[in-house]
Amino acid sequence: MADLQDEPHSVGVGAEDVPVTAPLVAGGSLDRAAALLAVHPVADGCNTLVWTLRQSPYHDIDTPDLEVDTDIPRLRAGGVGAQFWTLLVPPGPPRAESCAQAVCETLEQIDAALALMRRYSDSLYLALTADDMADARNRGRIASFLGPVPGSTLTGSLGALRAFHALGVRLLAPAGAPWSDEGLTAFGHEVVKEANRLAILLDLTGCPPAAACQLAAASKAPVIISNTGAASLTPHPDNATDEVLLALRAAGGLAMVTFDTERTGDSLHAVADHVEHVRALAGPEGVGLGAAFGSEGGSPRPAGLTDPSGYPRLIAELLERGWSESELTLLTWGNAQRVLREAEFTARAAQHRGTTPG
Repeated sequence: MADLQDEPHSVGVGAEDVPVTAPLVAGGSLDRAAALLAVHPVADGCNTLVWTLRQSPYHDIDTPDLEVDTDIPRLRAGGVGAQFWTLLVPPGPPRAESCAQAVCETLEQIDAALALMRRYSDSLYLALTADDMADARNRGRIASFLGPVPGSTLTGSLGALRAFHALGVRLLAPAGAPWSDEGLTAFGHEVVKEANRLAILLDLTGCPPAAACQLAAASKAPVIISNTGAASLTPHPDNATDEVLLALRAAGGLAMVTFDTERTGDSLHAVADHVEHVRALAGPEGVGLGAAFGSEGGSPRPAGLTDPSGYPRLIAELLERGWSESELTLLTWGNAQRVLREAEFTARAAQHRGTTPG
């Protein structure tokens, strides 16, 4: 459940913030959704805006910008209170010719993300811990976590992982890494152990099912899938299978549902179906939201969920399906904060035991 040690400020969600479009859900449900998000905002698991702004740096996200699907006004209108900013190079981890090139590209992404935090410091708050996440919400700012970075940058040495952590990175994506894709190697086990020691979350997005299940079992801290759909509803290669969702449940992990026409259908109702299926398999504490916004205009999105301002519509739809407010606060905020806290607890326990870096 969300941390309510301090009385949170509104993150800017209100009926006046919802774009004027043909209503997809009843007005009363929208009002309830907006009120809920004002206290328990969305912790969104994936946004690719850092890469987009590197390609088109002229965008000013402090004002509405129709050329990109993410800006601060729409994040606030949608009730987004925490954001994981992916530092992967679309459509996946960098496929550089050498490890040095991959590390250099990742450092460029980190530098661009930190520059984004500095430029929009009145709205974006660089977060390193679960406490930072709550503090940002209470200050009316959007907690910003850096990552994932690609696991393919780690080839035989854990130094890069520790350097990324020192720069603020808190998520690592093993997909595409030679130490994980065909089963964890001895070095892969060391990566998992060190990520646990540093409280870096493993993001299993894009991992083959067998690898995802092995990583979930090997990690002592919860793992996440930052953006996914349910493969049993939409058989897309990047969607999580039922086997993976059950493995996440057993490991206390989190699957965050994306808003992507190819992966979750072309309507708000279809996305809600994916959310409910993930909850049924991964459990009420194992489902979250990771829309994967952050691209330039024209990307296909489900009707009603074309940008972050659509979040209240999805919450309203789930209210109409009978979700309780306590279940929704887990979905939007509580589950993401839980996995961060548990990763930090695991790290403290490892450090207390005197675990040494590999």
